[in-house]
Amino acid sequence: MDTSKHEGEEKAMPEQKTLVIIKPDGLVKSLTGGILTKLSETKLKIIAAKVVRVSRELAVEHYYHLKDQPFFGELIKYIMGEHHTNRVLAMVYYGEDAIQKVRAIAGSTNPEEAESISIRGMFGRITTKGVFENVIHASSDPKEAEREIKLWFMPDEIVTDIYPTTEKEVARKMRVWA
Repeated sequence: MDTSKHEGEEKAMPEQKTLVIIKPDGLVKSLTGGILTKLSETKLKIIAAKVVRVSRELAVEHYYHLKDQPFFGELIKYIMGEHHTNRVLAMVYYGEDAIQKVRAIAGSTNPEEAESISIRGMFGRITTKGVFENVIHASSDPKEAEREIKLWFMPDEIVTDIYPTTEKEVARKMRVWA
């Protein structure tokens, strides 16, 4: 059987998942609506969303790959909202070529290098301490997307089953409504 691409056929891109975070500076500056409007250009589905108060543990785990950088401490304070507000909007976007589509609209990590029509180009800045306040995080590749999504979301918080799950009895201390 010939499985090669025929003339005029387009190769379908794989369905992907990506974590998107609107960071504290995006929330404090009321940029959420503008960012979501820009992200809607991707035609991807939002399959999870929540406002999160970022703990130090979550921040350190999220940025573990940058732990040896001189700006790591400032980065942790930034994502925790110590300079702005103590919350972020975390979302999972799903669809064809999701990672590339979101990263293209997000723009370069450095706001000064980002295209002016990208989210970071429109809304980002670099602080006097050299921290990139680039208003948005987007997963870099499928492996990172999976690690990040599993870090930020539990399976029942996502409306589509995207990774294998299991049921487990978990005894843990947690806050509950009084």
